[in-house]
Amino acid sequence: MQNAFIGAFLVSIACGIVGSLAVINKMSFISGGVAHAAFGGIGIAIFLGISPILGASVFCLAISLLIGFLTLKNRERFDTIIGVLWAFGMALGILFIDLTPGYKGDLMSYLFGSILAIDEKVLLFIGVCDLLFIALIALFYRQFCAISFDMEFAKLRDVKTELFYYLLVAMISFCVVSTIQIVGLILVVALMSIPTFIAEKFAARLGSMMLISALLSTLFCAIGLIFSYYFNVSSGAGIILAASVGFFISLLIKKS
Repeated sequence: MQNAFIGAFLVSIACGIVGSLAVINKMSFISGGVAHAAFGGIGIAIFLGISPILGASVFCLAISLLIGFLTLKNRERFDTIIGVLWAFGMALGILFIDLTPGYKGDLMSYLFGSILAIDEKVLLFIGVCDLLFIALIALFYRQFCAISFDMEFAKLRDVKTELFYYLLVAMISFCVVSTIQIVGLILVVALMSIPTFIAEKFAARLGSMMLISALLSTLFCAIGLIFSYYFNVSSGAGIILAASVGFFISLLIKKS
């Protein structure tokens, strides 16, 4: 449980930062595409006998950069491109797992998360990702704001919009990999988008939105973990259920 709470806190930082950028840039669907494509990297890693995190990281990075390239040049086919790569990653992962001799692993942990089984290596990976995201935001906050709110104006101001777009999709890929063990690749998009959507209603600036989103994500993870502990249910489902309840409460608060 100690590792679980630490992992939830670290992932909340990643989701607060990257999730905010994804929502503002209307890239939540990309997050879903990368998350499901990550199964291909997991399947290849299992087949080769290497770390699933390493396999998912490399594969997610490659898929996210490919998505970035294709969507940057052809935004009219945005949903179709992501849908194809989504299906490709899932199919590839299943194929390699089927080809792995004698594999009896628990695939449910990758699909719906297994935060209670999180170890120090995963915590280290998430922590490094957090430091990287914080450093990038600290160095390029204005550039990310520029491409998030008006990419055409950013181009006129000599901001290297394509470079930062690729950087953003790469950040999404590592955030997805960080979050998979917490809630699983099926529910990754929810944890990256729900706290951010709530935070957007109460934040005036992108930086404030990231902070509020990270705090809300931490709160939902803690509630979900406690709920799963006492009722003996999936922790990933408990976390997303808590986030969903928070989402509906925020709608009522905003209307009132």
